[in-house]
Amino acid sequence: MIREVEGDILLSDAQVIAHGIATHDPFDSGLALALRERFPSMVKDYRHAMHAKQPDTGDIWAWGGVNEDGSVRGIVNLLTQGMQSQAKSARPVKAKLEDVNRALRELAKLVQADGIKSVALPRLATGVGGLDWADVKPLIQQHLGGLGVPVIVYEVYRKGEKADEKLA
Repeated sequence: MIREVEGDILLSDAQVIAHGIATHDPFDSGLALALRERFPSMVKDYRHAMHAKQPDTGDIWAWGGVNEDGSVRGIVNLLTQGMQSQAKSARPVKAKLEDVNRALRELAKLVQADGIKSVALPRLATGVGGLDWADVKPLIQQHLGGLGVPVIVYEVYRKGEKADEKLA
């Protein structure tokens, strides 16, 4: 079941936060930056993993860390975008629907395989990714809507405001 909310995704009670990034993302804007500030070890681990295996758009990379309150936080990085080049100064390019589609398919497999109980995600690939929400939203419904777990879509970001996710 998919539920749309307004609020701060960083305050989500969902077991996993999923978000879109580029293959060699600098984690310097939007939700990626907020996650880097909260979980700097995630970015370090991601960079190590990317050096070990060259990432492809449409892949996912899951990471687990600990919140300030001691609870476990799962982050799934959906590789929805490529990069302009391999140079250190390269910037992410716009997302492609086929890469978002593949990443969401991989996320659905992960949710099922790992018994994930709830997922929160933003309006995927519509910020830096540049896609139209009207094109992305049906893909979320297609891949995540029938999993039988709450999928919380943060339609509007409101810093510091806890959304009513109805997870309890």
